[in-house]
Amino acid sequence: MTQDDSRSQFSAPVLRPRHSAGDASWAFVVLPREASAKLPRRGRVSIDGSINGQAFRALLEPDGRNSHWLKIEQALLEAAGASVGELARFDIMSVANEPEPEVPADMLQALASHPEALATWDDTTTLARLDWIHWVTSAKQAGTRTKRIGDACDMLAAGKKRVCCFDPSGFYSKAFSAPDAED
Repeated sequence: MTQDDSRSQFSAPVLRPRHSAGDASWAFVVLPREASAKLPRRGRVSIDGSINGQAFRALLEPDGRNSHWLKIEQALLEAAGASVGELARFDIMSVANEPEPEVPADMLQALASHPEALATWDDTTTLARLDWIHWVTSAKQAGTRTKRIGDACDMLAAGKKRVCCFDPSGFYSKAFSAPDAED
């Protein structure tokens, strides 16, 4: 698949999340299934794109329905002249090379204290690291997150380069979904 094969142009409504933890400064859009199908994976994927002609780079999240959703920060909405409740024009394509993901501080600290785990981590692919991070950060409770970090260090220390039994798309586990939109 070439980068151009992943390119899509579409219009979609800009939505405000119903529950945004007190932060109403962002919006989102759910990609049409056809646009999502052109992307290289059903899990998290980085894209270059534009909204109403305003360029951006973002990490798409899986919606659990074999598609993706995009979080749009207020500054980008304003720069693009996009408004919640209105259609916006999008032009997106996957990035040529997935950028190295930012490792959460608690996970980085755990890896640093497990040299064998860190060695395997450093020897994995960027996409594998993205899945490990996604598995850890998708935990809904602090205790689950802490356990996953410990389990990740154990698995990595044992030489395991991919997190097993984790569906990064959320399709089979229904672990992921786009936010619910305001009425």
